[in-house]
Amino acid sequence: MGKTRVFISDDDQYWFGQGTHYEIYKKLGAHESTEDGKDGFYFAVWAPHARGVSVVGEFNNWDINANRMERLDIVGIWKTFIPGVQSGQLYKFYIEKSNGGSIYKADPFASYAELRPGTASRTYASGKNGKPYKWGDSKWIKTREKKDMNREPMAIYECHMGSWMRHPSENDEGFYTYREFADRLVDYLKEMKYTHVELMGIAEHPFDGSWGYQVTGYYAPTSRYGDPDDFRYLVDKLHKHEVGVILDWVPAHFPRDEHGLANFDGEPLFEYPDPRKGEHPDWGTKIFNYGKNEVSNFLIANAAYWVEEFHIDGLRVDAVASMLYLDYGKRDGEWVANKYGGNKNLEAIEFFKHLNSFMLGKYKGVMMIAEESTAWPKVTARPEDDGLGFSFKWNMGWMHDFCDYMKLDPYFRKNNHYKMTFAMSYNSAENYILVLSHDEVVHLKCSMLNKMPGSPQEKFANLRAGYAFMMTHCGKKLLFMGQEFGQEREWSEEREIDWFLLAETNHAALQNYSKELLKIYNRYSALWEFDNDERGFKWINADDTDKSLYSFIRMNSTGKENLAVVVNFTPIERDDYRMGLPREAKCSLVLNSDEIRFGGTGAKIKKTVKTEKKEWDNQPYSIGFTLPPFGAVIYKFD
Repeated sequence: MGKTRVFISDDDQYWFGQGTHYEIYKKLGAHESTEDGKDGFYFAVWAPHARGVSVVGEFNNWDINANRMERLDIVGIWKTFIPGVQSGQLYKFYIEKSNGGSIYKADPFASYAELRPGTASRTYASGKNGKPYKWGDSKWIKTREKKDMNREPMAIYECHMGSWMRHPSENDEGFYTYREFADRLVDYLKEMKYTHVELMGIAEHPFDGSWGYQVTGYYAPTSRYGDPDDFRYLVDKLHKHEVGVILDWVPAHFPRDEHGLANFDGEPLFEYPDPRKGEHPDWGTKIFNYGKNEVSNFLIANAAYWVEEFHIDGLRVDAVASMLYLDYGKRDGEWVANKYGGNKNLEAIEFFKHLNSFMLGKYKGVMMIAEESTAWPKVTARPEDDGLGFSFKWNMGWMHDFCDYMKLDPYFRKNNHYKMTFAMSYNSAENYILVLSHDEVVHLKCSMLNKMPGSPQEKFANLRAGYAFMMTHCGKKLLFMGQEFGQEREWSEEREIDWFLLAETNHAALQNYSKELLKIYNRYSALWEFDNDERGFKWINADDTDKSLYSFIRMNSTGKENLAVVVNFTPIERDDYRMGLPREAKCSLVLNSDEIRFGGTGAKIKKTVKTEKKEWDNQPYSIGFTLPPFGAVIYKFD
């Protein structure tokens, strides 16, 4: 077991109280330690309001008097060393409240937890025979440090591990372990040409139906699929195969579960004490007190923990808007204005600036991604320029406009043409990720395929057109699992996605089409080098409302292999379609979405075409070709 002694110094307490102890997780929680020649575990917990604290667990028969903790007075940390404790044993903190009574709490810094419905923490020591897990991803990490992800391709596969794929089983839930999942997922992501996976619900959570967005164990990969080293294996394997890993991270709120953070030491500790600031009435959850240094430290150290301990490449921060606005989801009388009388949470703003300055300053190539649903300015601007400092922002506005447009009968699309052009009017404001996420395929919103109008064949054709528009539009990309092959049912965390559909020609063809789009996306730098820069995008015709046509070009820094894109969102073939281009060029066909192998009708389109000196779309040159119904066509030109 442990050969070094863990202890908490006055400096540890001071910096934690200042909110700048970014490795506090190495001191709080449960850690292997050796004292007076005896191996065991050192336990420490922050509980300043407690009258007394004990460690109870399997190792002492849950006796509240067996291992009482000593209080350190600077910030209210309690500590003790217990010899003989083994890795993997269950424990909790027994907390005596200052006003009488007592409560049992799981460890906020536990690195491993009991499988739900159990609520205890587990001691854990990484590795075998006293040696920690041996990583094999050094090449990936070194390469990551040199990358500017704004100038790189990023195609993200959003995935809920427990419902991506399951073992057929009658005796248990059939979950894949982290290791089994790694082996299957790597093969799939490499085949499909995704660059990253975003994993939902990895931090420990008690209720499957929360999808992992109501966290009780911020430092513990969920035990549903294995132990922390199993999760390390998953990340390691993905990195070895050049796939980045993004985790959903939830600093916006936490559940009221009795064993969790709520009223942790008998009084509000992690949450604001005033319920008008400290509770989400719609969600039934608690809001972190971002103005308390120790709470801010708990969260920022947690972000660092996932990068340090598990080599995570990015955190997608959930529900940012709910943190920024004091009145988010609240009626009059349910919230308190800031000191200036406004609705901005000034403490949350400072928290984000601190968080992102630290994370992006220390971890080169790591991304901090905001799921922010409002028009809050400068989300991805630097804190020194009064920005929040995120790397990227989910473009929720684009997502809603895109889905609203695609659901329309083609006859009515001409009256909503602007929905597909509006995003480019603000594209340079932030570093955006275009998302079609899990939120769009649940709660009676239908799967992506069943949002589409028309006959079954028209649904597939519409979706092919929509995906082509998304993949060629400015912004990085994210698609939720199952939508790449036309999942028909809404997503449910209770079952695996409908892989059986791939036995049907249309679904297999759509998967093949998605793979081709991702291949094109990765292949052509014009689609990602200048995502938020006018050098990378130019409308050719954004105003063809009557025909519901959109044409544009994507450009890179070399001037070679630029792409001309046109998408037809009506069922009408344009056999004499003409598209303007800015210069003389020989154009080569890159994509025809109507090919039979993609599920189309097999419309023939010229493989190569030369520009004519014929003005069109206010451009001096143009090309002519057949544009299929619900068709997307891409030509490359120098």
